Amino acid sequence: MRHELMLAVSVVVLLVVEIFSSAKHKTNVVLPLSIALMGLSMLVGGMYPEAGTLFGGIYRTDALRTAVKLVLDAGALLVFFQVYGWIRRPENSDKVSEFFILVFSTLIGMHYMVSAGDFMMMYLGLELASIPLSALAAFDRYKRVSAEAGIKYILSSAMSTAFLLFGLSFIYITAGTLHFDALQAAFRPDVLTILGLVFFMAGMAFKISLVPFHLWTADVYEGAPVAVTAYFSVVSKGAAVFVLTWVLYHVFGAAVEQWRIILVTLAVMTMTVGNLFALRQQNMKRFLAFSSIAQAGFILLGMLGQGALGMASVVFYLLVYVFTNIAAFSVVAAISNATGKENIDDYRGLYATNPRLTLVLMVALFSLAGIPPVAGFFGKLFLFNAAASQGYYWLIFVAVVNATISLYYYLRPVRAMFIDKNEHPIAFFKSDAYMRMGLLLCMAGIFATGFISWFFEYLFAVS
Repeated sequence: MRHELMLAVSVVVLLVVEIFSSAKHKTNVVLPLSIALMGLSMLVGGMYPEAGTLFGGIYRTDALRTAVKLVLDAGALLVFFQVYGWIRRPENSDKVSEFFILVFSTLIGMHYMVSAGDFMMMYLGLELASIPLSALAAFDRYKRVSAEAGIKYILSSAMSTAFLLFGLSFIYITAGTLHFDALQAAFRPDVLTILGLVFFMAGMAFKISLVPFHLWTADVYEGAPVAVTAYFSVVSKGAAVFVLTWVLYHVFGAAVEQWRIILVTLAVMTMTVGNLFALRQQNMKRFLAFSSIAQAGFILLGMLGQGALGMASVVFYLLVYVFTNIAAFSVVAAISNATGKENIDDYRGLYATNPRLTLVLMVALFSLAGIPPVAGFFGKLFLFNAAASQGYYWLIFVAVVNATISLYYYLRPVRAMFIDKNEHPIAFFKSDAYMRMGLLLCMAGIFATGFISWFFEYLFAVS
């Protein structure tokens, strides 16, 4: 429990700092302290990962779970680097500590989800993560759209929880337990159990933004602050993806034929709907929201692989997605903080005035599209390979068609920045040092994860 303990200590430290620090210099104290605490948490939690259980097996840890927690922490750390320009605004200066406390609190919940040994622990972790997330979505309390985003998220979260608990009640009725190991031994694919599985998957599909459970995503992403949107798109989604994958493999393995049919249906709908709706978007946050929906459909291909290959492909793609999506959102955040502009048309001619930002955004979009040699290409390659290992060649063809469609809308911002003319482009501005450091780390991650294969090999070995 080193990860969770370090995160809890971080929350306590930030509460003490909030009490004793002056409001005038709070941002300059809390932000570097939060970055240091997150780095220390990753260092302490990631050293010497060992397998073990606590509390009668409801909490468990091993090398794979430790790797997933480090991926989630890395996403939160990169988000911290992009928030300085937004958090120092006068309307946010009185609640700097609250933002980081909420982020650390959500991570504690997500880590408990990842380490859950039964459905009750998983549910408690899910709720511990969801409630602070709704507060983060409504963090810009003076903006109507932000308050609306918070309300929509908490209502959608309540609905998804109802689905999930309804399904778990069916599973408990048939098996008499919620413990993963006992369920795996006692599981029988009868009608009531399969119905419980369907409701469970529907509840998790809300968290991952799978079609048709995605309708909250675009509105919440658009209304929330850009940094919060980035956090939603990678960290929150990543925890839910891992939990769903692990539960399907290790608890519902006896119902593999049933849940594979569900996953195939969700994958086709999610990839197609996400891509088609992304074609119509002008706002960059909504654009990246539907992009993240489509990416979730591709991740389902890795889940179909089952076994070590499927798990390693999913977790590896989550790491690639962390660097890629946060790089894209960081550029959107930098432009939004400096100018307030968030539409694709506003980016016309941006290369002439801000060439470095345009290059970062271009690389991130190429990675999301799966264009070699950046990491997104290798991430999608492993996902396709996992699906192919189970003979889903027709599904891979559907995915390739959708990837081709995605090329069009991913190239729209690139065309606007590099080709389209604009007599009055966004003027040159210099991002703060934290933002520049975050972008540098994202770029290093996008290229390193594409060419250094040891992490995938490590995941395959521990899965």
